[in-house]
Amino acid sequence: MDRTEKQAVVDKLHERFSRSRAAVLADYRGLTVEEVTGLRKKLRDSGVDLKVVKNTLARRAAQGTPAEGLAAHLRGPMAIALSYGDPVAPARLLAEFAKGQEKVKIMGGVVEGVFLDAAGIRRVAELPGLNALRGKIAGLLSAPAGRLVGVLAAPGGQVARVLKARAEAGS
Repeated sequence: MDRTEKQAVVDKLHERFSRSRAAVLADYRGLTVEEVTGLRKKLRDSGVDLKVVKNTLARRAAQGTPAEGLAAHLRGPMAIALSYGDPVAPARLLAEFAKGQEKVKIMGGVVEGVFLDAAGIRRVAELPGLNALRGKIAGLLSAPAGRLVGVLAAPGGQVARVLKARAEAGS
């Protein structure tokens, strides 16, 4: 790879680091081509990119981006999972994949510009996804309205039951 090709790789990765909301490092040594292909497909289906680049190029690309905290931890063969939407997705998907594969080790990552070690990334992986959190918030917001409707409807229901009981007693 000549200098211009390397610069093109750095520029493209810099742009991706700049857009990403989360970047997770994983040691993938020992995986077969089929296993890596399956992991890439699983990640891609969830909107996560998996990149394998030389550490020196990744360090240069990370400068001045939210993923700058990764630079000090790029040692050995690393795969970088980048998410541009859901910041929990790469951590969750890699953690699920690592459960079935002892060869994959999560080394750390950056979520919303904050570096987290491997234990921190595992804690992030346990969080529900963005859509699940949105659903919970919607449920929490609609619950008081539902209770208010029930409280407002209760007196009318009581009057109706009294009238029904009187009607049945009178007939």
